[in-house]
Amino acid sequence: MILATVLPGVMVALALALALSAWRLFRGPALPDRILALDTLYINALALLVVLGLWFETKNYFEVAMLIALLGFVGTVALCKFVARGDIAE
Repeated sequence: MILATVLPGVMVALALALALSAWRLFRGPALPDRILALDTLYINALALLVVLGLWFETKNYFEVAMLIALLGFVGTVALCKFVARGDIAE
């Protein structure tokens, strides 16, 4: 089966992408770079969870991925509003 041979390589690539995003998050020279790294970090985590759901053939990982997508989007919007205005609520 081709999926069983491809998924480990995909997981390694996503783990590398997670590590590089975390490095940029901690080392980023400016705040917008760190916000973008955080956004990339949650997208990579989401992709890794989807791949794990395919690997283990269960739907639970997809539900957790949807939850991370929702929280990541709301967190990114809140951080951008804070950077732009200095306040989250209007």
